[in-house]
Amino acid sequence: MTDPGREIWDGMLAHLREHHAAICRQWFEELEPAGVAGGSLQLRTSSPLHRDYLRRQCGDSFNDACRTVSGRLLSVKFLGPDDAAAKPVPPVKKATALHNGAPLHQVAQPPAQQIESRPVAEPVVEQPRHFPTGRYESLVVNPDYAFENFVVGPENRLAHAAGLAVAARPGRTYNPYFVHGGVGLGKTHILQAVCLKIAETDPRAVMYYTSCEGFVTQYFECVQSGQMAEFRHRFRDVDVLVIDDIHYLTKRERSQDEFFHTFNALFQANKQIILSSDAPPEDIPDLEDRLVSRFKWGLVAKVEAPCYETRVEILKMKARLRGLTLPDDAAAYIAQRIDTNIRELEGAIVKLHIQAAVEKVPIDLALAKLALGDNTPTIVGEPTIQSIIDAVTDFYAIRLADLQSKLRQRSVALPRQVCMFLARRCTRHSLEEIGGFFGGRDHTTVMHAIKTIEARRAQSTEFAAILASLEDKVRLPPVARA
Repeated sequence: MTDPGREIWDGMLAHLREHHAAICRQWFEELEPAGVAGGSLQLRTSSPLHRDYLRRQCGDSFNDACRTVSGRLLSVKFLGPDDAAAKPVPPVKKATALHNGAPLHQVAQPPAQQIESRPVAEPVVEQPRHFPTGRYESLVVNPDYAFENFVVGPENRLAHAAGLAVAARPGRTYNPYFVHGGVGLGKTHILQAVCLKIAETDPRAVMYYTSCEGFVTQYFECVQSGQMAEFRHRFRDVDVLVIDDIHYLTKRERSQDEFFHTFNALFQANKQIILSSDAPPEDIPDLEDRLVSRFKWGLVAKVEAPCYETRVEILKMKARLRGLTLPDDAAAYIAQRIDTNIRELEGAIVKLHIQAAVEKVPIDLALAKLALGDNTPTIVGEPTIQSIIDAVTDFYAIRLADLQSKLRQRSVALPRQVCMFLARRCTRHSLEEIGGFFGGRDHTTVMHAIKTIEARRAQSTEFAAILASLEDKVRLPPVARA
């Protein structure tokens, strides 16, 4: 007997790899379907942190894949290893027993689909909470940012070793632990790796992980609403406080004063404090001397830009996390081209992943050069709107008739807006002409579509990479495109 949950999940994995490549991770294969109940496909994760990450980062993509594969209006529900799964209500079976003188199977019964769709009450299971809940949630911790996935080089060796020591004995080894360096060099990875390790070794530990901007915003909101007691409980009644980008405190006297007292309360209680900054404590402008002094009580570690060899290993690690095989020559080429920071290296892997999905080819050196803008074939003429439609409908797996229809579902509206954006960017057609290709829409609709896509591109690295790959494809000569 086949398992419908397993069939849907297997199909979802394939759909996610093809249409949501940027979010895919190798550990998705470890997710286990726990059945379909209450209108949801239940997927069980290996830890509460994996569950929380999926809920907050991947919900829309998983729901889209689930509904596309199943052909039903199902949503995805993520469960932790100890969360109770809802059980489907079995349909009422026919019987020959009498009910008020009539056979039971002749008595009116609710339709089976209505029975199955009734929500099933789940037993309440108390779970250990690594992070406080409430209005202000802790920043999401990415399971990819474990120590096992941190590439150690001469530029970050001290910071990595100190992070391991802090995770092994929080509050007693290096307190505070202050890590600093330029943008995109791995500070956040170290902070989250410490959180993941502590959560693994001590599930009862209470951690609060936020940005300094989040600290300042919450402080002023609580001052205005008279909820300072709640604010202090949130930041002081924890075992580990992790604050990213502490340099945001500069020129904020009242916030600095509040953080000073928070720091003292935690330090005196032997609670671990972990901070990151773009600069060492003494170089943060307009930071009070008493805070500079306290930040230097523990260990201050610097991370620097990775060398060539480290960059190659980082690229291979980022590819492995996505289940990709990155040839040595492609890794070497990208590492040579990008020498600024790790964030740009990861962006290159995202673009390469999406480029491979769009082109439906394996990753090799030629694809790496194409993804990074090298060796692009000479453009012959101007792309046509039809070539743009072909590329977009192929990528999003929809029909031309849907693009030209009045449908406004997100699964149709987004590809239609992408077509309009690319048509305006890659052709010389007017707004009115572009609108005419898509069901006779007027120029204001096209303008709205272009603004929507530009805003989304600015907010999402994944979406920007998809647009770049589609544009590269439609700008190829017809022979190369075929």
